[in-house]
Amino acid sequence: MADVFIYDALRTPRGRGKAGKGGLSGHHPQELLAQTLNVLADRLKLDKNLIEDVSMGCVSQVKEQGACITRNALIAAQWPEDVGGYTVNKFCGSGLEALNGIAAKIAAGFIDAGIGGGVESMSRVPMGSDGSMIDGLNEKLRKRLFMVPQGISADLIATREGFTRADVDAFALASQQKAARAIEEKRFARSMYAFKNDDGSVALDKDEHPRADTTAESLGGLQPAFAQLGASPMGPNGETVDALALLRYPDTKAIDHVHTAGNSSGIVDGAAAILLGSKEFGVKAGLKPRAKIRAIGTAGAEPVIMLTAPAPASAKALKKAGMSVGDIDLWEINEAFAVVPLQTIKALGIDPARVNVNGGAIALGHPLGATGAILLNTALDELERTGKATALTTLCIGGGMGIATIIERV
Repeated sequence: MADVFIYDALRTPRGRGKAGKGGLSGHHPQELLAQTLNVLADRLKLDKNLIEDVSMGCVSQVKEQGACITRNALIAAQWPEDVGGYTVNKFCGSGLEALNGIAAKIAAGFIDAGIGGGVESMSRVPMGSDGSMIDGLNEKLRKRLFMVPQGISADLIATREGFTRADVDAFALASQQKAARAIEEKRFARSMYAFKNDDGSVALDKDEHPRADTTAESLGGLQPAFAQLGASPMGPNGETVDALALLRYPDTKAIDHVHTAGNSSGIVDGAAAILLGSKEFGVKAGLKPRAKIRAIGTAGAEPVIMLTAPAPASAKALKKAGMSVGDIDLWEINEAFAVVPLQTIKALGIDPARVNVNGGAIALGHPLGATGAILLNTALDELERTGKATALTTLCIGGGMGIATIIERV
């Protein structure tokens, strides 16, 4: 297999994901992706004809994000017509899966260069816009196994593994503090560009979600986000959502609802693009690689508890790379809910000081289809800033899945 190199990475700021209120909410999601592609190409003076395929993650592929948003974004960006693309939905892992798919084609020798990444406008196409929930509304499946909403799964993990409200709030506070420091020190400056309006004025040049004034007291005053949902009847015989979850875990008497809006990921808009290629492509394009992909891993897990697969996915990637947990300098574990990185750290024995050193989705937001690419981008920048060598990016995924990618700086 050929080596796969990362030549550059770029993202929009993460805009507040509320219609009419966020800095990116006035822009069609195709345009978020189109501008990102063009800024990346312009920055590198890239010959676009060298790009053989483009893959973008997007979760809610309906309305403005439907009809293969990747291809439409390429057309909107006025790229050469013979540059094609496809769109991936692997829930929260979509952006990383899209990137890994391009990497696999390069490693196999089928293409020399491609772009992976993702996009999600949660202000314009909110979660649940496709109306299918996680199980696709399959009543036959529901009678056998009812996949509960992810917030219930997060609280179930916390209950079963002994993570308290104080634990998840402390993690959330640290995420905000680390993000505030990263912003103050301009650690995101290399890879985040100012998104512009059609007239050339700046629409957004900073991440809008972080709350640097967050305190332990303000977090502690928030009400549990999923307690009311857990008490709602949703089962075929009127069972509550909590009761449906506990059918798979009868040894757990009740779910302790510890997650709030303050220790769960933020709803934001954003897009990201990462240029991948072979060594030969780099020579032809006159580009110097920044890192190479060492290994990728995917895993499944029990689909009711749902969010525990980052650990086995990471373990698979480590095994493929011939590495151990201690060989990874930086970990980016998506903060879908605070318990996800906490559980992954516990399961693998990771040094917490190496995890999400610039904050995560609790502070910065989680633009579903783009997050995987953004996290890998953040890890790459931090490797270069600190002179470290290796990073692993991993995300939990709806339906009980996980994904991981290991990169090494060159």
